[in-house]
Formats: sequence, structure tokens, C-alpha cells
Amino acid sequence: MPSDATTTLLAILGGVAVLIGIALRVAALGIIPARRKPSTGVAWLLLVLLAPAFGLVAFLFFGSARLGRRREAALRRINATIAERTAPVVAAAQPRDVPAYVASATRLNHRLAALPLSHDNTVTLLEDYTGSIAAMTAAVQRAERYVLVEFYITALDDLTRPLLDALADAVRRGVTVRLLLDHLGSRGIPGWPDLRAALDASGVDWHPMLPIAPLQGKFRRPDLRNHRKLLVVDGLVGFTGSQNLTEPGYNKPKNHRLGREWVELMVRLRGPVVASLEAVFASDWALETGEVTAVVPSPPAGDPEPGEVAGASCQVVPSGPGYEAENNLLLFTTLIYGATRRLSLTSPYFVPDESLLYAVTTAARRGVEVELFVSEVSDQFMVGHAQNSYYEALLEAGVRIHRYPAPAILHAKHFSVDDDVVVIGSSNMDLRSFALNFEVSLMMTGTDVVAAVRRVEDHYREVSRELTLEEWSQRGPGKRYVDTVMRLTAALQ
Repeated sequence: MPSDATTTLLAILGGVAVLIGIALRVAALGIIPARRKPSTGVAWLLLVLLAPAFGLVAFLFFGSARLGRRREAALRRINATIAERTAPVVAAAQPRDVPAYVASATRLNHRLAALPLSHDNTVTLLEDYTGSIAAMTAAVQRAERYVLVEFYITALDDLTRPLLDALADAVRRGVTVRLLLDHLGSRGIPGWPDLRAALDASGVDWHPMLPIAPLQGKFRRPDLRNHRKLLVVDGLVGFTGSQNLTEPGYNKPKNHRLGREWVELMVRLRGPVVASLEAVFASDWALETGEVTAVVPSPPAGDPEPGEVAGASCQVVPSGPGYEAENNLLLFTTLIYGATRRLSLTSPYFVPDESLLYAVTTAARRGVEVELFVSEVSDQFMVGHAQNSYYEALLEAGVRIHRYPAPAILHAKHFSVDDDVVVIGSSNMDLRSFALNFEVSLMMTGTDVVAAVRRVEDHYREVSRELTLEEWSQRGPGKRYVDTVMRLTAALQ
């Protein structure tokens, strides 16, 4: 039998624990919602209130998208320097033959990221996965001065080996080759040690982005990612879009067994806009290395080459934790609210915040023909179920949902508004891409380039199966429950 003193001590400790739990909950009410979206604040509060110890530890690790004071201060200095150096690269151009909402979006983009609109660019849409890697390889093989490569995932496999060999050959020719890859994103792909060894042996100047190395004093929220994809050669040609530098099954045995391959859309660019892609690379390079490189003007595109769409006006929009606003989300909602006839959205992970969801459903209720292209089966359990939780609201509003057939993963990221404007890039339409990832988006106007993207969307529609509200409403309660729980976890940003 415990003594009276022991019983009293246990009672006191129990009371103290209760008071501490209450104090933590009260403190959380005043701290967690600050400067967060309502849905994010509520999700974190619910976790802390239900499981204070676990919730607080999770919040300490994942509750802030800050990069750290020193890194954020460096990023502000770098972006200011880049903006100053790129100001004369392309004279600020006025939009041509576009509605007022597109002109307004152009001004918004420039104020958010300091990169201008440029005219008379040529664009080549690259739908073929292997052909895209081949096009980048061919561009590198023609390099004379420099090659800039930045991809969320870079891997060494049978498909990417020719490109990596071309980079090494360029170094041997005296070409400056700089390469950035996301630290955690790339090392999660099989073959990471072999890739590191190959890059070290090649002479390529390469660095991991957002490295996690606590022993070297490099630590931050571990799920922050640099998700950008771009390549620039000699300031003459640039590439960007949704594709990573890996084979279409991501070197994963499970994907190969399922026959699962990623479907992408990249763009090859020539003209003044290439300098803006180079400026984005320069910012990330300076952030990781401390070296601020020159950004030089890109010459006019000249006569179009076979397969190119000429006369495109383009503007690059970088976004990420280092910016005061969610640049990509602001651009997306601005353009969506301008739609009057047709809105086509393609996103592998459609987990919108309130503002984007309202913009899309409001467009449908206004009579705009709204369609969403997604994968029939998601490659990510949690995100896939969170995405499912939005389908009912979308279908009820009149949005048509087309599901790209499994086992393929529709990983392309783009949308078009009326016949006025298209946006393509690395950004998903989800909370992670808006708040946690460094992304790059490309806004393009011009009748021909919009028509070209429309043809890609038409192909998606031809091969996809449309989801109906009647079919979706027949899901069992178990699936609905999982969808709802995963929707809540998606808000923990």
C-alpha cells in the first residue's frame, strides 16, 4: 500500500500535469492561429488539443515554413540584387491584346517577383517523356558558354545517363555547368550514391538545395522542398515544366511492377523569357553557395524552328517560403476569377485552400465550363484521399472531373483560361505547393500557344473517364471517413 505522503505527491503531480496541459492548450489558442489560414490553424489546434505532447512536438518541427532568420535575410538580399541586375535585361513590356484581368495579373506578377513580361518568345510543348529528356540533352550538347540545371529530383538511370554524360562532356569542352537538386527529394530515389559519385567525377559544379545536415548547422523544417524544374543553355534556350530528371517510373520497383509511369508536360523556350528563368536559377544558386552570378539578356527568338509556336508573351513567376505572399496562389486565383467561358485545370494533387476552392466552384456556378484533369489512382495515399474529399463539392458546383486512366500518373501541372492565357510549371494546386515548396510557374499569352495547350487538354479528355456525382455519392462510409481525416492532415502546413 502506498504511503499517505506518496499518495499526496502523486496527487500533486497529477494536478500539476493537468494545469500544464490546460496552460498549453490556452497558449496554443493564442499562438497557433496567428498569421495562418483558418483551416491550417484549426487543424493544428485540433491536434494539440487532442494530443498535447505529440501535437506540440509536431508543431515545433512542422508548424513553421520559415527558412531561418539568416537564410531568409540572405534570400531577401539575393532577390533584391537579382531584381536590380535583371531590370535592364528586358524592358518592362505592356501586355498585348489581352483582357483586363490578364493585364492585371501581369502587374501582380511583376510586383510579387520583379520579373517582367516579355514578348516574341517561341514555345515548344514537350508531351513525350523520353523526348523531353532527349531535347534537353541535345541543347546541352550544343552548349558553348554555360549550362544551368535545377531539378527537384535528379537521378542516374538509363534514361538520364545521356543527359548527365552530356553535362560532363560540356565541362570537358570548357563550358561552365552548374547543377542544383533538392537534397531530400533526390536522395529518396534509388541510386543516390551512384549519382553523387558520377557528379563528383564529372566536374559539374553541383550543390544540394535545402540540405538537412544538423552536424553542419544546416537544419530547418524537414518537409520544405525546392520543387522547381528548369534548365538554361547559354541564355538562348530554356526548359521548364513538371518533369523531373528520372525515368518515368522513378526507379521504384513497385512502380515498374504496376506498369506505373508519369505523364508530364514540359516547354522549351527561346527568346527574352529565358533570362527570367536564368534569374530564378541565379537566386537559388546564390542562396545555396553565396555566389551571385550575372544574368545576361537573352536575344530575340528569331524565326521559329520546326514544331515551335511563335509570338508568345511570357512571364516567369517564382514562389516559395522566401516570398512574403503565395505568388502562385495569387496568380492562379486572379486568372480563375477572370474566366468567362472555359477553365481547364490539370493537377496531380488538387488539394486547394479555401480561396482556390471558392474561385473554381464560383466559376462553375457563374456558368463557366470548368473541367479538372486528375489521375484515376493517386501515387500518394494521404494526398490522394485528401483530394478525394473535395470531389463532391466540385461536382455539385458543376465542375467536370476527368480521371486519367491508371496505372499512369498524370503529373503535368497547367491550366488555361478562355482563349486568353495558360500557366504551366512545377506547382501543384495544393497547400504544399502554395506554402512549403519553392516553385516556378510560367504564364503565357498568345492565340497560338493557348491553342497548343488546348490540344493537350483535348487529348487528356479523349483518354480519360469522367467522374459523375451519382457514381461518387455511392462510396461507402469508410472511404468517406478516410478522405475526411486525410483532408485534415493536409491542412497541417
